[in-house]
Amino acid sequence: MKKIVIAAGTGFLGEVLVNYFKDKCEEIVVLTRGKSKIRNTIKYVHWDAKTLTGWETELENATALINLAGKSVDCRYTDTNKKEILASRVDSTAILNIAVLSCKKPPKHWLNSSTATIYRHSEDKQMTELNGEIGNDFSMNVAKTWEQTFFEVPTKNTLKTALRTSIVLGKNGGAFIPLKRLSQFGLGGKQGNGNQFISWVHEYDFASAIDFIIQQEMTGVINIVSPKPIQNKVFMKQLRKVVGMSIGFPISLALLKLGAKIIGTEPELVLKSRNVIPGRLLQNGFQFEFDTLEKTFKNLVS
Repeated sequence: MKKIVIAAGTGFLGEVLVNYFKDKCEEIVVLTRGKSKIRNTIKYVHWDAKTLTGWETELENATALINLAGKSVDCRYTDTNKKEILASRVDSTAILNIAVLSCKKPPKHWLNSSTATIYRHSEDKQMTELNGEIGNDFSMNVAKTWEQTFFEVPTKNTLKTALRTSIVLGKNGGAFIPLKRLSQFGLGGKQGNGNQFISWVHEYDFASAIDFIIQQEMTGVINIVSPKPIQNKVFMKQLRKVVGMSIGFPISLALLKLGAKIIGTEPELVLKSRNVIPGRLLQNGFQFEFDTLEKTFKNLVS
């Protein structure tokens, strides 16, 4: 691969992609709100994710553009935070549409973040790209607007793919670290009634799936999740086992709501049942390295 550009690539997922692609690409450019610099052969270029200020020239001749921009949803859903969550996704996607169209030799493929949270809460039905049911609440409406902004502008010389990604489990960031700590302190019991499904993916499979999508020139919407969503109570039981903690006090719905308020987040992040299947990846022959939770946990604690 000649060149990839990762927009908003200094966070957890950006680092996962940089580490995966650094030996597979001739050049990696990371668009960042920080200062422009070169570190370990990776070129970091300042952008504000809203306006064209010169960073757009970095998109020329790129094999792929991967956009990860978006304010974390790990916050209280106040009116201010809701506006920032939506704007950070829509504004960055909109300006990248303009930037791609301004290129003489635009990126061959643009992969834009989306979310598996676009599907409704489901404890009964597994959601694929083909049969998934999209609901109507704040999180789902953000996802719909995000994807609409992405796809509504035709880019005839650039393929487009929306990545409906689930919880990414990794050693150095994301949800795994706080969940592991909870389990180690004896608080790794079921959360709520524990029946809600968790769709997850190992950090390596997340990056490998993106590589596969680029190589196969897959477009449209794609679920980046492991093949086997698992109920919260089973997820936490397996996590307790792998960290060697036999006790796991459950966290009731009332306590979850109180705790979420105290630490400044939303209980939806834990309570929503994301029952999502990677239909298109499986149909196209993608092989998951970590297809079970047991393999994933063993790798992450090793």
